[in-house]
Amino acid sequence: MSDHLAANVMHFARVLREAGMAVGSDRVLLSLQALEVAGLSSRQDFHATLSACLLDRAEHRVLFDQAFHIFWRDPDLLGRVMRMLLPQVQAKSGIPALPENRRLAQALFPHAPDAAENRRDAEQQIEIDAPLSWSEREQLRQRDFDTMTSEEWLLAKRLLTQFGALLPPIATRRWQAAASGRLDWRASLRAQARSASLALLRQRPRERLAPLLILADISGSMSRYSRMLLHLAHGLANANHQRQSTQVDSFVFGTRLTPISRLMKQRDPDLAVNAVSQRVQDWSGGTRISACLQQFNQHWARRVLNSNTTVLLITDGLEQGSEHDPACQRLAFEAQRLRLSCRRLLWLNPLLRFEGFEPKAAGVRALLPEVTQHLPVHNLASLQALMNLLATSESKP
Repeated sequence: MSDHLAANVMHFARVLREAGMAVGSDRVLLSLQALEVAGLSSRQDFHATLSACLLDRAEHRVLFDQAFHIFWRDPDLLGRVMRMLLPQVQAKSGIPALPENRRLAQALFPHAPDAAENRRDAEQQIEIDAPLSWSEREQLRQRDFDTMTSEEWLLAKRLLTQFGALLPPIATRRWQAAASGRLDWRASLRAQARSASLALLRQRPRERLAPLLILADISGSMSRYSRMLLHLAHGLANANHQRQSTQVDSFVFGTRLTPISRLMKQRDPDLAVNAVSQRVQDWSGGTRISACLQQFNQHWARRVLNSNTTVLLITDGLEQGSEHDPACQRLAFEAQRLRLSCRRLLWLNPLLRFEGFEPKAAGVRALLPEVTQHLPVHNLASLQALMNLLATSESKP
């Protein structure tokens, strides 16, 4: 195989990675080895070899086919990319507007002008930190995390830091001095013994913020959503609210359970999330939900859970097996055990972004009866709704 073809294959893999596909160096090496065996007898064989080595999700096939057609053959490369950036041209030509087109266009031409940027005046282009307009902010709030470009991803993380909702405060058994509340006779008598003052001091229960536990699925279909939720968890754990911070314990799971609370204590959220992705060996891999929940309930529940903890379970619930499979039955048992150990169990599922979603998978049907609420988590609007829900003080079901 020529060095020129190998360099182009690596460049093509880099484009797919920038467009949002999980393409590692191992897949690039596999592609080069497969091309040496399969050869380059036809374009169809070349396409089939690369798709077999670089694709791991069926929903990315359309994106891969578009990238392959544009990268390897299309003579009007820039013209097609510009048409992807203009929705009105797509509407006239009859080509359906796919959400992946925007990420693919940016991956192929990172410096190509966007249609929205062309509509800005010179003053807005000079100001790098110019605030977004209401319409742009609203569009960004409704955009799916899985279809965001890198610039939109950075803007979304910046808007995420502005979420100011807190977990509800919980009264503890300890007391503190206050201007109003019940009479503190001990403190009043001590104060009267030191001086001639007859003032009566008062006290009220000391409060602390409700603890939060995050169990995030980092399998191939969930990694991008879990990454954004980890940014949210980092903000909650490191934000000081009246000299208090939320106690946030974080775990990620794919084929195994990994505690990441210490890694999330870094001040920079990007460094913290990157440290997690480097530490976890099964990032963007497979998933074993029931086994990981069982491991948590057996080894970690008594350490990090109490009756006031709110648990966020971030997963699509796609456990392998049928409804009568032992793994799905164990999933229902472990989910019930987890719910009974906490205040409320909130299931955050990005599959709820689809209007026609139905709980047909065996894992989804096993989880649904055991959770307090089933919520979508695919854009900033859903995260804001989650923050508003966390700020409410609901009783344990």
